[in-house]
Amino acid sequence: MNRLFVVDKPIFVSSNRYMNLVKRKYGTKKVGFSGTLDPFATGCLIVATGQYTRLFHYLKKTPKTYRATLWLGPHSPSLDIENIHSVEEVPRTNEETLRKILASLQGELEYMPPRYSAKKIDGRRAYDLARNGEEPEMKRVRSTIHEMRLLHYRHPFITFEATVGEGTYIRSLGAMIAEALGMPGTLSSLRRLREGAFTIDGERPLDPLDYLAPPHNPYYGDPTFLELGKKLQKRFFEHQENGLYTVTTDDFFSILEFDDEGIRYRLNRIPRFQGA
Repeated sequence: MNRLFVVDKPIFVSSNRYMNLVKRKYGTKKVGFSGTLDPFATGCLIVATGQYTRLFHYLKKTPKTYRATLWLGPHSPSLDIENIHSVEEVPRTNEETLRKILASLQGELEYMPPRYSAKKIDGRRAYDLARNGEEPEMKRVRSTIHEMRLLHYRHPFITFEATVGEGTYIRSLGAMIAEALGMPGTLSSLRRLREGAFTIDGERPLDPLDYLAPPHNPYYGDPTFLELGKKLQKRFFEHQENGLYTVTTDDFFSILEFDDEGIRYRLNRIPRFQGA
């Protein structure tokens, strides 16, 4: 079964573990997902089964939008509620100050990712090193923060929405807000609302052609060349510039790469969506 859809991941279950439930629900062994969510995070998780698991690299997945609540006062090495070791009283702030801090985080941002993160260090996940009592050597990362929006402030809780580029750590954004206020803080909730064009919609099956990043490139040559994976010539395509393209037939689609040396198959003969 080839299926592309979005699940609403529940709280306190890892993305990997949740896939076991998805496998049983849809009766398939080949399941993959894109964009790991922390165990305490919920929301939009792109899932595919069958041959559609090969498409993750080519999907329109950015920007991503998250809703988060920052709890002022707790100390947590993981920057979330899973590892709180103390809570202190902190003074109130005001919404004008918060809006200025959020606005200052917009744009290109360089920062340190959380020690408890899925980032790989010498082949191992940072959170595995941290949980084993080791000190992962983190390196600064860069992210694009498109928008930071204050939703409401009810001391000691600040709820905000962040629309960000690929690879942004929302827990780090929460830590930077708390640091700017001069007080400790940790995320008490985190929910991914959307990834690019993907939103939560009851696990409705999606047509991959509506979500692929490479643009469609009409092919006017012999369709059997595509079916058999034969060498193709640019002159039989509407667009001949270098780049990635999606090419369709009645029964399947392919991802092709055009470069100065010709045309290469990235993916070929992926079955087309047959509807629900």
